[in-house]
Amino acid sequence: MSKIWFITGASSGLGRALAEAVLSKGDKAVLTARGLQSLQTIAAPHGERALALAMDVTDARSRAAALRTALDAFGRIDVLANIAGAGSYGALEEFTSEQIRAQMELNFFAAAELSREVLPQLRAQRSGHILNLTSIAGLVAFPGSGLYNASKFALEGFSEALHHEVKPLGIRVTLIEPGAFRTGFAGSAAMKAEGEIADYAALDAGMAEYYASQNGRQMGDPVKGAAVIIDMVDSAVAPLRLLLGEDAYQLWEGAVASRNRDIAPWRERGEATAFADAVKNPVQAL
Repeated sequence: MSKIWFITGASSGLGRALAEAVLSKGDKAVLTARGLQSLQTIAAPHGERALALAMDVTDARSRAAALRTALDAFGRIDVLANIAGAGSYGALEEFTSEQIRAQMELNFFAAAELSREVLPQLRAQRSGHILNLTSIAGLVAFPGSGLYNASKFALEGFSEALHHEVKPLGIRVTLIEPGAFRTGFAGSAAMKAEGEIADYAALDAGMAEYYASQNGRQMGDPVKGAAVIIDMVDSAVAPLRLLLGEDAYQLWEGAVASRNRDIAPWRERGEATAFADAVKNPVQAL
């Protein structure tokens, strides 16, 4: 059976690659982004199987209107793909309060809210799949990317808990965690910290050089990434986490080893902090 997808950030990057791949395989898709023209270009060859909608993911009314239109048109949603987002770089101290909130609003709150808003439909169906795009930066933190890390780490925790909550209802949740892909992430879409503090000048210069030198040269191919995502959605058993890119796997493995080295020296002291008559908490992560 063909699936009905609701894709945010469908006008560019991985979102566009996913939208084009979904439609090419015969599924139906609601394509959303702030700008309508590029969405209409993607949708045009696919007739009534594609619905292009202008939607601001950070605006509750815009999200609600798009969901109503999607359900009126197709009657259901099988896959919610929260792809919209943007990067940021700079020392944490250099970001303004407004920048901090804007990053969290786009990368975390919008995806969390839209996931919550589509869940009544998925619960009624007793089926569906929510895809939340984070990044390897949702698992591994980097200097100069702390604000972006924070937004993606938040979405990781939200999605992992949601996975456990809705699995008994027949609903699947998967985190998509790419490494460096050739999207607009390292281009003009990235937000630079407004402040300039001399103590962070070397860090800022290094980040600016990284973004300038890597934009358009990343290893990851969005078309190949989209194909893996679709195969995963179509599989009988979907993982909670799907890493994309050799660099993502290497960074994760390095981070696990580093964390274990960091934690181990204080484990004995840390474990010895219980009351003598205490009973171990039975709650376990699944």
